[in-house]
Amino acid sequence: MIILVGLLVITGISLFLGLKKNKLIFLAVPFLSIFLYFLIQIIMVPAPFFETLKFIFSLS
Repeated sequence: MIILVGLLVITGISLFLGLKKNKLIFLAVPFLSIFLYFLIQIIMVPAPFFETLKFIFSLS
């Protein structure tokens, strides 16, 4: 729940700054933070990294 609130806060601040300062880089920050969160979750799996990626992408 804390992670969800943190991502929502990051998104809100990024939208506010992106619209106020008219910079597109601020609008990319939420996507980067979500990507970083998923990457950390994949790294936390006790199996080797590449085997974990192969398993995730081989699911159908």
